[in-house]
Amino acid sequence: MPGTSLVGSPSLFSPWTLEPLQVVPTVIVAFLYLRRTRTLAHEGRPVSRWRQSAFWTGIALVVLALNSPIDELGEQHFFFLHMTQHVLLGDLAPVCFVLGLNGQILRPVLAIRPVDRLRVLAHPLVALPLWAFDLYVWHVPYLYDAALHHDSVHAFEHFCFFTCGCLMWEPVVETLPAPAWFGTGIKLGYIAVVRLIETILGNVFIWSSSAFYSVYQHPPEWGITPVHDLNLGGIVMMGEGSIVTLATLVWLFLRLAQEGELRQSLLEQGLDPRQVQRAVRYGRAHDLKV
Repeated sequence: MPGTSLVGSPSLFSPWTLEPLQVVPTVIVAFLYLRRTRTLAHEGRPVSRWRQSAFWTGIALVVLALNSPIDELGEQHFFFLHMTQHVLLGDLAPVCFVLGLNGQILRPVLAIRPVDRLRVLAHPLVALPLWAFDLYVWHVPYLYDAALHHDSVHAFEHFCFFTCGCLMWEPVVETLPAPAWFGTGIKLGYIAVVRLIETILGNVFIWSSSAFYSVYQHPPEWGITPVHDLNLGGIVMMGEGSIVTLATLVWLFLRLAQEGELRQSLLEQGLDPRQVQRAVRYGRAHDLKV
């Protein structure tokens, strides 16, 4: 209840939890990935180690977010730790997860017609608005508090954050080919828009002078007042976003320069400019080299 102390002292050394709604989906996805990668290896089409490492890093981040003391502390005590959980689930884990996939891994899933039709959700003009809507709607106080008071709603919230995060990153990473017009230069603008959307919400938390989530309206804990807690949550969101944005922009700028050099080299060989453009765009330039 607002204005009352919570029972028990919050601690980062609390036991890890194994709530079925949180654990079972992670275990199922991890098992299916392991089974598929082993099958491909036996067929002589092994998945690269860096891709597998990225996937298992994503799984580790999901487990850290959902099963470590961060979950309980964020749910009952501190908004900034709940925000930490959300950036792990909605940004860091998804990008690792998407990096860990490729077409041959997803082929059995995409062979299911209803699933294949869902590929439209990864279109950049669909994924970005969907991700932005999901980010903002779950931070509306009524829904935010509802998630903290009902396990099923909370699990659904986490599912939405993770899924929309994967969809948002998919056009950038291109596990599956994005539209031809969505080249590296456009991706730079896409990432800038993503972070602008996040920055607006983060600044709401950083500069707020009142705590508007009821579950965190309690006496100070760890010397942190509810308002300071909200401000810290905004800093967590902005800090994580800034680091990820910087890393992504550096990667895209380097890729843009590399593509320019490769395109010029292929054109100097007298190849068809349209074929060159398409091959460089989808990473198939090696098929054109003479």
